[in-house]
Amino acid sequence: MANKLFGVQVATCVLMALTFVALVIVYAKEKKVALMPLISGVAVTILGSLTIYLHDDYFIKIKPTVVNAMFAVVLLGGVYFRKATFKYVLGHAISLEDEGWRKLSLRWGIFFLFLACLNEVIWRNFSTDFWVNFKVFGMFSLTMLFTLAQMPLIKRYWIEHES
Repeated sequence: MANKLFGVQVATCVLMALTFVALVIVYAKEKKVALMPLISGVAVTILGSLTIYLHDDYFIKIKPTVVNAMFAVVLLGGVYFRKATFKYVLGHAISLEDEGWRKLSLRWGIFFLFLACLNEVIWRNFSTDFWVNFKVFGMFSLTMLFTLAQMPLIKRYWIEHES
């Protein structure tokens, strides 16, 4: 058990350092940091620090749950209040009709809620090794597949701008 915890703590330190470096690089290049990476960075710092300080991998294991649940609440709350919240995240990169932004916000909100729930099931019912592989490979793969599945919606509501 001590070896596994040590490995999680080392990985958590590396994650915290790389997250910090990535945020600094983005800020140096863009002179700003988008909200989603900033929230993730704060969560990694707080929950990673608790993992290291308290010698308890619980905190880093719930990080995906906390972050994905926060994103879900923001996106689904925006849909509820008729705000296309996802537009604030991606509006600089793509241009969609308002209906497309609302649908994309709803879909991503549900997807983030699914990821939060799935993380809870995995870390509570499987080994730490399994959870790490799920976090690194499974969540990434699911997110990429979900992103690709949104392309027809994006194409349907895409706004062409004349240059």
